[in-house]
Formats: sequence, structure tokens, C-alpha cells
Amino acid sequence: GWRWGHKGFPILPAPSSKSCPTAAASKLEISMPAVVEVEIGGTARIECNFYIPENASYTYIDWFYVDRSNKQVRLYHITASGVLEDGTDYKQRLSLGEDKALSISRVTVQDARTFVCQVGAGSYGVGENSTELSVYKAPETPEIEPSSGGISVQSTEIPEIARCVSKNGFPPPNITWHKNGEQLHPRENQVTIQSTLTRESSGLYTVSSALYAPVTREDRHSHYHCTVHYWLRGQRHSLDSRGVKINVFYPAKHLKLKVVSASALVKEGDSVQLVCETDGNPQPVFSFFKKMMDDWQDLSLLAEPDTGVLNLHDVNKSSSGTYKCQSLDLDDMSQMEEDVDLVVNYIEGVRVKMEPSSSLREGDSVKLSCDARSPVALAYQWRDEKGRKVAEGNQLTLNNLTFETSNNFSCKVMAPSVPGLEQSKQVSVAVQGKPRIVAISSPLYVRQDEVVNLTCKAIAFPRPTVHWNINGTAHEYVDNQHVASNLTVRVSHDLLQAGARCRVSNTLGFSEKHIQLVDQKSTAESQGVIIVAIIVAILVVAVLGAVIYFLHKKGKIPCGRARKQDITKPEARKDKIVVEVKSDKLPEEAGLLQGANGERRAAAEQ
Repeated sequence: GWRWGHKGFPILPAPSSKSCPTAAASKLEISMPAVVEVEIGGTARIECNFYIPENASYTYIDWFYVDRSNKQVRLYHITASGVLEDGTDYKQRLSLGEDKALSISRVTVQDARTFVCQVGAGSYGVGENSTELSVYKAPETPEIEPSSGGISVQSTEIPEIARCVSKNGFPPPNITWHKNGEQLHPRENQVTIQSTLTRESSGLYTVSSALYAPVTREDRHSHYHCTVHYWLRGQRHSLDSRGVKINVFYPAKHLKLKVVSASALVKEGDSVQLVCETDGNPQPVFSFFKKMMDDWQDLSLLAEPDTGVLNLHDVNKSSSGTYKCQSLDLDDMSQMEEDVDLVVNYIEGVRVKMEPSSSLREGDSVKLSCDARSPVALAYQWRDEKGRKVAEGNQLTLNNLTFETSNNFSCKVMAPSVPGLEQSKQVSVAVQGKPRIVAISSPLYVRQDEVVNLTCKAIAFPRPTVHWNINGTAHEYVDNQHVASNLTVRVSHDLLQAGARCRVSNTLGFSEKHIQLVDQKSTAESQGVIIVAIIVAILVVAVLGAVIYFLHKKGKIPCGRARKQDITKPEARKDKIVVEVKSDKLPEEAGLLQGANGERRAAAEQ
């Protein structure tokens, strides 16, 4: 049962191989695989194994292929003396192995045919066997395209759902269709699948398929895909396309109109959208209306075209009301409508009442009351002219009014339930009275013939005027109820002696004050006297201390308590003398210090 190769080596036959029938093992035997599979573009290798009795040698080996007319065309003639390759279309793609196996490179579709190996063995005769070369090419991933436009559920014909194409396969593949993962099978008046197979110039096949099926409203969520199936090495393989959804047209069953705004409660100044939509596809034609008394005002021209959206910008109290949306389905001309109420929260009529409303004087009291109208509860807050909160509630009482009291207050009205809804109203509280001088540059330390600034500052309402009893250049500054006047003058002898007088007056009265001018020269002389007195006092104390210490050392002063008290009494009298010396000079010293401070104050006020 051994089989021997052409060189005498024993070979076991492959299970899939076939051999020529022989009556006895003493006959020539050839074994070849029944089928060899190779991918297009690859290299096919076909073996020819044979057995010659008594280990005899072959005379020749010929390789053939069978053409379309079932005629054998020789490729190789092999003898002991050499190898002859015939001139065929395979000439550039053939080669022989050491075991005389035939190799075909760059396999094409046309190579799918039968190849024959023939062996001549002299007296043992001639034998041959064949192999079927099977070529294959995996097709490309299928491409799917859903139906353009939309598919109506009311279509009277079975519509096309999608088309699928897979290219460059061999042998010819086939396509199946799937909906939501389940395969669809042709059914009369339900599912139709039309497939087309095209052989390209390359010999490869392109398969295309179209799916036809009715749709329902629920198919708006369905996913479709196709699968291409092909055989490879005796096994079935497949490739899936991407999943697609189709645009299903179906009539609306419900209409909804809603108010869309940035906040839950709409307030004055907000922008609002009225959005109208249905559960149909495509959306119908929308129209908007607002109820006006017993009629409806058409607002459709204000809506965004083909969107079902009506934009209302900067809404106010008059924007409140009932709005209606109406839909028209152009397929069956059916109509639906829905209305909604728009409530715009507002604050209006903010007013502030002042009691008493007559003129106010310093020391008076006033009560401010704030009121407003709104469909929601309101809260009130009072703030002064600097924005500081001074009170809560709709009333503010101001007692003991002065010029310094803030003369501008605002009532802030808020709606706590509607964030951002607020308004304010200002009120002026004018406190009237005669002028009150609050600052002057006195005393002012000057030198004769120098130029100085005299300052006089007052507060009053109505606005006062400032008058000086001397001539000079005056500059006036006003800040609310405050008025300040700076007078630039040259210091004369008369001015130094008499000083200046500032008079501030309005319709309710006047105030005036005197500015004292102090000559800095006499002040310096007073300062010298004070310094000399201080030095003399220090010397007296030092001499007295030295005398007491000397008497104590000589024993002239007893150490008893009573005697100490008697002796220290003169010391106390000497202290009193010192104090009297100081007190004689205190007024001048105080004047010196006061003068220095006065100069600083005058400089600050200028």
C-alpha cells in the first residue's frame, strides 16, 4: 500500500486526494488533491504524487490545463534530459518545484479551471490525474443607502426602504436584509427583495439588492442593515453594512403649545418663545393667534418660518393673554389647535408720598410712604443717595432732620416670588434753614504784607451767598447744601488789627463769624520770654536742691518725720513760686500753640 514519489520516496495519500484506479499495486498510480483553493492575487501550488512499480523511473511528466472547450493545453513537458515550457498565457506565472509540483503566481479569476498531471512510465504505461483550482475573493463591506426623502405610512404602493451594494467578490456572493437585527424574508404584498448580480471586467462580481416593505408609525425608530454572504475555504462568511434609519411620514395625533422662557415665571423685559409642535412627521404648517376681546389677532407673520416658534421680545403687561396655535397637515388637510395663557408679571405705579409735604426745617421729622401695583406680593426697601440700605418695609421715618441728612432717598420695590422683577422711585427730602457756618480759618497766624487765603464754609438751604467785609479775590465752591468761599488778600496793618468777617445769608436768615489774624512776629517774642522763664525756674530748683543736700550732710537737718515735714514746707513754697512763674507765661504759651494749630487748620481748609 505504499506510494512512491518520482524519486522513489514513499508518500502517504492525503484524505482529499484522488488516484487512478488500478487492479493491482504493480500498476502506475498518480495521486493529486481534488481541489486547491487560493485567494485571487495569491500563488497556487498543485502537487502530483505518483507510484511506479519496482522503483522504476518516469519517462516524462506533462502538466496541462483544460480550456473552455474541454481541450487539454500543455504547460510543461518534463524528461530526464530537461524541462520544456510551452508558450501559453501562463508562461510568465508558472514555476516547478523540486518535486515537480506546479505553482501559479498572481492567480486571477480565469485560473479557476482543471489542471492535469500526466506521467509516462515506459512499459508501465501512462497515467494521469487532475485538480480543480478554486479561486476566491472576499467581497467589500456592503454599502447601504436609505431611501431619499421620506416614506409615508399612507403610501398605496410598497415603498423602497433602502439599497445595498457589495463589490469585487468571487465567487458571486448574496445579500440578505435585516430590520432591528432580525432577517427579513420575502413575503407577498409585505416584503420584496430584488437582487442583481454583475460580472465586472476583472471577472469579479458586484451584487446589489433593494428592499421594499410597508412602514408604520413605529418604524421611525427602526434600524435597517444588509449583510453580504460568501464562501471561503469551504466555510460561510459574512460582512454587515452600517445601520440606517428611514424618514417615516405619518400624520399627527396630538398638538402641544408651550411657553419657553429663561425663568419659570415671566416678568417684564423678558424674551419668551411660544413653541408649537405635533407628534407627526413632517411638522405641519403652523399659525399663531392672540385673543383680543371677542376676536383672534393673527400673529403668524411674526413667527419663524416653518419652525412653529413665535418669539416675543421685551414683553410687558400688555403681552399677557391667551395665545392659540393652529396646525394644517397638507397631506390630508386635517387641522388641530391648542391655546395657552401667557402671564407677564409686572410692577407699575410706583409712587412715594411724603408727610408733611410742606417745607422741612432742621429738627423736623418726616414720614415717607411707598406704594406700587402688581399681581404678586411685593417687598419694599429704602436706600440713601449712596446706595446704602437704611430700612425695610414700605415706610421710612426720618427724625430730627439736619442739613447733613441725606436729601435723596429711593424706594426699591421687589417681587420675591419673581426673581429680577423690581423697580425704584426716588424722592428728595430738602431741609431748609438759615445758614450755619461750620468752619473758618481762625485764628490765622500771618505776617504783614504777605498774601493769605481766608476760608469760610457754611451749610444751608436754599443756597446761600457769602459776603466778606474786606476786599479781595473770592472763589466759591458748592457741594449739595455746602458752600465754601476762599478769599485771597494781602495782609495790611489795618487787616492785622481788625481781622475779617464772613457773612453767609439766604432767604431764611444769616450767620456771620470773625476771623482773627495774629502777627507771627509778636508771637515769636512771646515764645522767647517763655523760654527764658523756663530756664530761670530750672536754675532756682537746682540751687535749692544743692542747699538742702549740703545742710543734710552737715547734720543741720533732723531726720524725724515731723521735722521733715516742717523743713519741706519751704520747698513746697518754692514749687509754688515755680508754678506762679509758669502760670504768668501760660497764656502766651497757649497762644503760641494755638497759633501753630490755627496755621495748620487754615492750610487744610485752603
